[in-house]
Amino acid sequence: MDRRNIQSMADEAYDLVVIGSGPAGQRGAIAAAKLGKRVAIVDQRALVGGVCLHTGTIPSKTLREAILYLSGFRQRAFYGRDYSLKDDLSISDLTSRVQIVLARELEVIRAQLKRNNVTLLCGKATLGDSHHVVVTSDEGGSTRVCARHILIACGTRPARTPSIPFDGERYLDSDQILQLRELPREMIVVGAGVIGLEYASMFSALGVRVTVVDAREQLLDFADRELVEMLCHVMRQQNALFRLGDGIQEVSLDARGRIVARLTSQRVVRGDVLLYSAGRQTNADLLDLGAAGLSADNRGRIAVNANFQTDVPSIYAAGDVIGFPALAATSSEQGRLAACHMFGVPAAAAPNDLLPYGIYTIPEMSMVGATEQTLQAEQVPYDIGMARFGELARAQMMGVDSGLLKVLFHRETHRILGVHTIGDSATELIHIGQTAMALGGTIQYFRDAVFNYPTLAEAYKVAGLDGTNRL
Repeated sequence: MDRRNIQSMADEAYDLVVIGSGPAGQRGAIAAAKLGKRVAIVDQRALVGGVCLHTGTIPSKTLREAILYLSGFRQRAFYGRDYSLKDDLSISDLTSRVQIVLARELEVIRAQLKRNNVTLLCGKATLGDSHHVVVTSDEGGSTRVCARHILIACGTRPARTPSIPFDGERYLDSDQILQLRELPREMIVVGAGVIGLEYASMFSALGVRVTVVDAREQLLDFADRELVEMLCHVMRQQNALFRLGDGIQEVSLDARGRIVARLTSQRVVRGDVLLYSAGRQTNADLLDLGAAGLSADNRGRIAVNANFQTDVPSIYAAGDVIGFPALAATSSEQGRLAACHMFGVPAAAAPNDLLPYGIYTIPEMSMVGATEQTLQAEQVPYDIGMARFGELARAQMMGVDSGLLKVLFHRETHRILGVHTIGDSATELIHIGQTAMALGGTIQYFRDAVFNYPTLAEAYKVAGLDGTNRL
């Protein structure tokens, strides 16, 4: 659509209007602005930065760092399982760091948008049609703006169920977890996906007795089985319990005000709080998609092509609203690629098999490339180079008593097919394997490379030697 025609239909016209200011929206807006386009982002004033900044990635990972530090978790290999840096930890001890980080990140985001001349329109967005967005302010006034292109990056919110009486105190979803007034002694976590396991492992590291309930028999079925087993082993050592293949039938409060949850197996579990983290749903249902000729599936996901373009050519979508992998890093890149395509700028995308995945449990996990399960299913001849963190001097110095790194490689070509790691700094270490894979590296590269000593990265050297010995 010609921009001059757009201009004639409304007072405000932009080359791109982005709905949502999370990672996908930010990156898409800034990429378009750097191309000299007039860009606006629509989001509520209190949510600039999106779920990622306010209730998702940033606060949860900051909380994790506070827990690791204040609980003394990393020092327990030296000073005993009951060691804590601070006695009588309170919620305010843990959340004070979160508030500092959020404030600083919000400043960074606002400064980036301002520096790139991206207009921030505060309010709730709905679609008027394929080239119009209606912005409703908190005060109730509405403004209709035009756009040559629209990028939907509206994110998600926690899924809920009518059987749980969410009150923000005893019954919480993952967006409400930082509203806890005090640390519980016992916690029930419903849903053992990434978010549920992250919070379950954090609270169990604090000494909270956590019971994880999930209807699935197997956890994180996309991850390496050995890594998942190690995670569960560490969590069980921290007094976490797993009730898999089971679900919540009903909940109630006992005479002491504690939650009593009856499971479908008729088992009963108790806790001071219940965290419900069984999935998320997109915010697409709030946008009036039909007005622009769009629709979403039963989970609110919007279908896009390889260029993140919807069935309506002028409208693109990126981030959690389009589904898996729904990560901040991948969402950010999707936003950039969408902006490049809509304005005809060539852009190279990383192959899907080179996208890293990080899970910020305690211990953290990360992976890139193929798993043993997929290689076996595809009958690919492969072997493994293995390094256990217990073999690394740096790990001993740090008090890291569990962790491993696996390098999967082709038995005939020796090219690296996948890397999987669990333990301290796993989400940092994975990028070495990711780079080696992108450059067509072989297991011999790690065998022959020289790594600083002592480091955790030396695990790649150990895995390289182990892998070539198998040959």
